[in-house]
Amino acid sequence: MRGYLKEHSPALQFVTFISLFIAFFLLNFVFLLVFFPMLTGYTLEILQNGDTSDPKVLGYLKLTQFLYTLLVYLMPAVVFAWLAAPKPAQWLHITRKPRLFPVVLAIFIMVAALPLVGFSADWNHTWHFSAATRASEKMAEELTRTLLSGTGIGSLIVNLVLIAIMPAIAEEFFFRGVLQRIFINMKPKLPWLAVLETAILFSAVHMQWMDFIPRVILGFLLGAIYFLSGNLWLSILAHMLNNGSQVVMVFLYSIKVMKEDPMKSEPTAWYFALISLAVTTGLLWYFKKQSPQDELPGLPPRDKISDSINSIGGNL
Repeated sequence: MRGYLKEHSPALQFVTFISLFIAFFLLNFVFLLVFFPMLTGYTLEILQNGDTSDPKVLGYLKLTQFLYTLLVYLMPAVVFAWLAAPKPAQWLHITRKPRLFPVVLAIFIMVAALPLVGFSADWNHTWHFSAATRASEKMAEELTRTLLSGTGIGSLIVNLVLIAIMPAIAEEFFFRGVLQRIFINMKPKLPWLAVLETAILFSAVHMQWMDFIPRVILGFLLGAIYFLSGNLWLSILAHMLNNGSQVVMVFLYSIKVMKEDPMKSEPTAWYFALISLAVTTGLLWYFKKQSPQDELPGLPPRDKISDSINSIGGNL
């Protein structure tokens, strides 16, 4: 059937998607600026500077975070998929139930990369940043601690939905499900460059420059998992694991089960990072070998695509 975005050029798809992103971003902005205070009696500024020990203030603050994730990331991706193909879920590669072994491999990849991510964070923090940037990072950390506050099981469940489940679904739909696919369509002979470009944008939109490099690495791994498997649920689960583990550890720290603050880590030795890089690369290569051979997102069947797709393991 003609008329769907998948029949048009990647450039038009990109412009359409960015337009949807801007539209929903503005919708969220107007809602928070105009309608949210009318409905709740709180402005966003009051919530951010208010007494977060007040359950109402904390609850509304979490609600604004939920709405941001829903409107700015999930809705543009869902609407674009609806415009892109007659079967949006199939186009997004979310109709196939992930098998257990690829799920386990995806988890191993994320865990194996932790020392590399930690080392990159240590290095990133040594960069020269202005006082304003460091103050902004401090505010972001305090906001995260505020959102994760609470010692009851109910608070843990809410935080898992807010910080782990919802962002994993919304951001993977947005960045890997749509944006990465568009970038790959723009340069089908350079798919890994498209994965990297998406990871860079994924990190940049978070506006946390002192953690820019580790988030690029995490974004690249999530993009690789989706690209190699052709199943968006795998990158969603990997993303959920990464965020969810932090939520659980902060909760355990808050109830004194853990003694070390999970939001403050010890420096990672370079040799651990090197081992992590080697193991992660090997796992990605093995993951590719174990993935279904029928289709890659954004590209023709594997037997017709460029040899560059095989290059991830060809030189190991």
